[in-house]
Amino acid sequence: MTERQTTTPRYGERAIAAAELICFDNPNPGRPYHIAIELPDFTCKCPFSGYPDFAVLRLRYQPGPKVLELKALKLYVNSWRDLCISHEEVANRILDDCVAACSPRWMELVADFSPRGNVHTVITVHHGQPR
Repeated sequence: MTERQTTTPRYGERAIAAAELICFDNPNPGRPYHIAIELPDFTCKCPFSGYPDFAVLRLRYQPGPKVLELKALKLYVNSWRDLCISHEEVANRILDDCVAACSPRWMELVADFSPRGNVHTVITVHHGQPR
């Protein structure tokens, strides 16, 4: 029996490859409110070993003029899965990208990485001050 393999990327892989953060207008810019998003399946690769790193990302923010669109955020987060990058760099880059996309009044990202080699790392990065 001949084994067949699909040679084109699957639709999910195509969507992830084209991922970009998109936003929509804040429906109530005059009211201060907070948004909390948990992304439990974050992955990237260790830049030294190439082994996968797994994390739960917790994003909290007070929107300014724009709000992050959730499906776009999910695809954007999935786009890191094959990149070799340190925990510290990826947390800071994700926060920078989210801030650039939606200009929040404040934002916090907690990247809680699963223990590997008996080491548990939690990176917390901030933009602005909570109000």
